This record gives sequence, C-alpha cells and structure tokens, in this order.
Amino acid sequence: MNPFLPNAAFRHPRGWMMAMDWLDLLFMHWPVPAESLRHLIPAGLELDLFQGQAWIGVVPFRMGGVRARFLPEFPGLSAFPELNVRTYVTRGGIPGVWFFSLDATNQIAVRGARRFFHLPYFDAKITAPRPDQEVHYKSRRTHRGAAPAELETVFSPTGPVYRAAPGTLDDWLTARYCFYAADDEGGIFRTSIHHKPWRLQPAQARIVANTMTEPIGVKLPAIAPLLHFSEKTEVVAWFPERVD
Repeated sequence: MNPFLPNAAFRHPRGWMMAMDWLDLLFMHWPVPAESLRHLIPAGLELDLFQGQAWIGVVPFRMGGVRARFLPEFPGLSAFPELNVRTYVTRGGIPGVWFFSLDATNQIAVRGARRFFHLPYFDAKITAPRPDQEVHYKSRRTHRGAAPAELETVFSPTGPVYRAAPGTLDDWLTARYCFYAADDEGGIFRTSIHHKPWRLQPAQARIVANTMTEPIGVKLPAIAPLLHFSEKTEVVAWFPERVD
C-alpha cells in the first residue's frame, strides 16, 4: 500500500509512523445524556457536545494493510477485524475521539497498542464475513480478566456515496483527525491521524446482540442508532504526543 500524502492544509512536526486501511466500517451512534459520560472522561479533557448533546458510538470494521513506515505488511499481522466504543472530546480547541474500549483478534496489535498508544485494547474473537453486500459481524470479548462484551449485527450500505457537509452532525461524528488516551498515571496523549474526507453511505443494520457499553455502565437508549457505512478509508497515524 502506498499511503497518500497529507494535503497542504495539514501540518505536523514529525512524519507519520503507521499506515492502515479501515474496511467495511459501520458507525452506529446513539445520543446519550452528557452526565452519563462526563465522569468517564479524565481530567484534562472536555466532553465534546453537538448542540448540547453527547453521543456514543459502537464501530465495527476490519483493519487491512497495517504496517509501520518503511516496512512491508506482514502476513497474519496486517489484517484483522476490530470493534471500538467511543465518544468525543476536546483539548485546547482540538476535537478528537476518546475510546472506552477497542476489541481485536490480533494479540500482538492488542498488546502493542496498550503499551505504546495507552489504549484500552482487548482480545476478542471476531468474525466479519461479507458474502455479498451484507457484513455479518460477530464479536465476543475473550480478554483475561475483562468484563464480557459482545456485538452481533448484520449491516449493509443502502445508498450512494456522499461527503458530509461541514457543520452537520454527520461531519461532526466522523471528521476527527486525532484521538486522545491516558496512561496509568493520568498523563494525556494525543495521536494525530490523517485521511481523505470520509466516503460515507447511508446504512441499515439488524442488531442481534449489543452489550458493548455495559462494562462502562452506560445504557443505550431504546431507539434505532444513527448509521453510516464506509467501504474503505486509507489512513496514516503519527506517534502519540503527551499534551498535558
């Protein structure tokens, strides 16, 4: 894979360190009370709201083409399914993602991300075949000592590709070019990422089981989630930088 170069509007003092593709990705978002999330966000970060409303996302997808800069892809390590639970935060006027959990089948990636990116990654058993237009996604957390969590859903795109207009909820939920994390001592880190604007599609999903937010004590509202599908996004990422 030859990652695209960041456009001229994007500036970063260091070169990117990781490249990857996000494949068959489904954004599932629910509005939730800000009070249900605020106490889960560490000091030094501010919960980000859209018109006064907090949102939580459950995002199943597949990783592909994962590699470090200047190195080739390694068979068995460069492609695997993943699942994250997330909300949105800001620091110093820079909006980003806060991950409550990330589940993956690649044990090396799980431990590497925990060690170097300070992210709450967990081992999981995940299958995500796409025999046709539908993705049949099933995940069960298997991490030793972790609270159980699972997702089973069948989803597919339902309309043409579009790009979210700036200022819309679609854009606010998806156009995040960094994520934040905290180490065991409470230090705050920001990891910058870059990709071309999301090629989104409307989507449908049949959710068979979803307990992904139970380990953090957040109850999802009994309404259908807001759905967005993206077939492929090429991404580059930088090394985490401490920002506190």
